[in-house]
Amino acid sequence: DSVPPLQVIRPEPCGICGSRIRFGKAAVKCRQCQLLLHPKCREQCPSPCAPRPHHHAWPREGVLADFAPPTPPLVPTLVVQCVTEVETRGLTETGLYRVPGAEQLVREWKRRLLRAGGALPALGSVADIHVVCGVLKDFLRGLKEPLRGGKGLLIPLTPFPGAATDIPDDAACSTALRHVVSKLPPANRDTLAFLMLHLLRVSCSPHCKMDVLNLSRVFGPTLVGHGSANPTPLAIMEDTPRQCKVVARLLSLPTDFWRGFVGTEQENLVPT
Repeated sequence: DSVPPLQVIRPEPCGICGSRIRFGKAAVKCRQCQLLLHPKCREQCPSPCAPRPHHHAWPREGVLADFAPPTPPLVPTLVVQCVTEVETRGLTETGLYRVPGAEQLVREWKRRLLRAGGALPALGSVADIHVVCGVLKDFLRGLKEPLRGGKGLLIPLTPFPGAATDIPDDAACSTALRHVVSKLPPANRDTLAFLMLHLLRVSCSPHCKMDVLNLSRVFGPTLVGHGSANPTPLAIMEDTPRQCKVVARLLSLPTDFWRGFVGTEQENLVPT
């Protein structure tokens, strides 16, 4: 459902092919999801978007609870939709989450999703699944820590060093991890559980070649905050291996533990 061709004032990437639509060139835009594309790419666009109710735009940044739904499980729709899209057509892609998507498209789609609020445009029109992965990672990186207000992402590092890196006994370490996870703010806890189940499925795909070690290297700095609200470059460098160990340890916990937070059946999380 597109409007007549319009003239581009600010260069933006085409939502189908990814090539930049230059200043003054013609483009078409969907009335429902605001997808912008070259006129020649119009035929490749998925079936028309269904009309969606109006939702207020999400903030550009905030704590996770600012993006979460009002009822459990408290997992933001943006996270659910990205994960659903990745699992639908990305589990045969080598280097999932390690291979970067086009930076400009990642920024554009993140902006579009935040502007749409809960009424998200379909991600099926994003040709490169690595762009969807990039949107999810960029969203998580931009979160504020609820405990100190710094860039703490989903998990603050402070409670974890003993549990994740200093306890040699696996059973004691697992118990400590479970305790710390259960004490996280509800939205952070539920979203972490949802993501851990997703990353475990990615790690089990032989096509992705992304085992737990690879995923912990990618998601350590993405999911785990720093020991201070304003870390120095040296502190960031020192925190990185600890962040990776935290994620590796979290991925070692049994799936039943994580399912306890988001429910055995996740049908209510899948976007309609």
